Amino acid sequence: MSEDGLQIRPGIRVDEDELEEQFIRASGPGGQNVNKVATAVQLRFRVTAARHLPEHVRVQALKLAGNRATKEGEIVIEAARFRTQEQNRADARARLAALLMRASEPPPKPRKKTRPSKGAIERRLKTKAGRSAIKKMRGKVTPE
Repeated sequence: MSEDGLQIRPGIRVDEDELEEQFIRASGPGGQNVNKVATAVQLRFRVTAARHLPEHVRVQALKLAGNRATKEGEIVIEAARFRTQEQNRADARARLAALLMRASEPPPKPRKKTRPSKGAIERRLKTKAGRSAIKKMRGKVTPE
């Protein structure tokens, strides 16, 4: 993470002015402090307006965000894991960077269907027949 935003990969970054942070009160443990101090952070990133994201990364990021994406093309990340604003702020930014990193990975190559060769099929059937013959010989011994 740099001073001027988040560096995801070479050529892919998020500028500081594209991020919107809002500090909110966290739920959960923390005693009286939880009612007084807004330590949780809500990080908003408008993917559709991002200047340094290629189109395929934008589409993939919104897909990966799932419930965290709004209809307006905004990703909302809430971080309340820690008791300080600084730690929650860093956590939210790290989670956004991880999401964008996954979105920028190239898609996996499609699987190419393969078929076994004729020789492989024949060998498999021959071994099956051999095993079958062995098992047939294990039958009851009949008196002569």
